[in-house]
Amino acid sequence: MNIDLDLSEFMKELNTNCSKVQKKSFKKGELITSYIAKRNQLCLMLLGEADLIRYDLNGNRTIVEHFSNNDIFGEIFYVVNTNNELFVEAKKACTVLFFIYDDLQHTCKPDCNFHKILSERLSSLYLNKVIELNTRIELLSKRTIREKLLGYFNVISSKNMGKTFQIPFSLTDLADYLSIDRSAMMRELKLLKEDGFIEKNGNRIRLLYK
Repeated sequence: MNIDLDLSEFMKELNTNCSKVQKKSFKKGELITSYIAKRNQLCLMLLGEADLIRYDLNGNRTIVEHFSNNDIFGEIFYVVNTNNELFVEAKKACTVLFFIYDDLQHTCKPDCNFHKILSERLSSLYLNKVIELNTRIELLSKRTIREKLLGYFNVISSKNMGKTFQIPFSLTDLADYLSIDRSAMMRELKLLKEDGFIEKNGNRIRLLYK
């Protein structure tokens, strides 16, 4: 489910009216933000792709979420504590809006149409977020590596409305995203090819069972 914004009108209102929102650009590999307790920051990805990465106390890395155009993210969706460091890293060149959630209740001036547009769209963006988080929970709850891979491929296939698609991760990052061992995942991908479930060329996958 995607909620598309009229970005041209959206950005026109931001640039001419709103003083409480920041727009920033980032290069591939740059840190977009780290999650800070009680800040209540909310971010909107206007353009690009990024990953939310978590490191635990042992230094283990997990990709919690992958963000693309019109996705929202920030501390308001997660409990932030010292046992889980959360960072958002640009995977491509990105343009992101930053604002504090509490500021949505207080417009910068009476004629700020940007706040009005954002408030109108926010419920739809939240709904999209809830659906994505539920999908993530469903993937992680699957018991086997094969089930996780096929479940993830089904999600990407549905988003792209086709049997052939490009995985938006390196294979190392895909293993981190699905919380599985990379070597075991590579073996399972080979078996999925041999068993006739998929065709694979680099990060390009074609489903043979749908």
